[in-house]
Amino acid sequence: MTKHSDLPKPDMNPINLMAFGFGSGCTPKAPGTMGTLFAVGLYLPLSYLPLGWYIAMTVAVSLLGIFICGWSAKDLGVHDHPGIVWDEFAGYFITMIAAPTGWQWIVIGFVLFRFFDILKPWPISLADKKLKGGFGIMFDDILAGLAALGCMQLLAHYLPGLGA
Repeated sequence: MTKHSDLPKPDMNPINLMAFGFGSGCTPKAPGTMGTLFAVGLYLPLSYLPLGWYIAMTVAVSLLGIFICGWSAKDLGVHDHPGIVWDEFAGYFITMIAAPTGWQWIVIGFVLFRFFDILKPWPISLADKKLKGGFGIMFDDILAGLAALGCMQLLAHYLPGLGA
């Protein structure tokens, strides 16, 4: 397996800058986790949007990510370079749709999303292996975000005091 440090380094044109999470994906260790931490920071002000606007923004980030991640992967010659973390932004934003308020839920969403993104249970693993290009880079994280969203909503429904 190729080490992260041996992979091509992007020139930070605007598209690569976005794909690499404004630099958060450039860390040599756990770039996906660092990208998700950066997404938490982006989520905080976005969480004040009305639900419809938040969902629209999340869809826009996801659709734009297909182009951004695909372009950056092609530019680098690496299908899913570990530093490309725009897909983590979309996955975390999906996780946090209609999330209860409170820092505990932000942490729970982070842990759930990272769990599904790292372990990639079926069908996430299938999407990760079979789909290519920008859509392939984005879709496994979208599925991980949907799985984490489902868990978040179940926790919020059955354990509403969890975040208190």
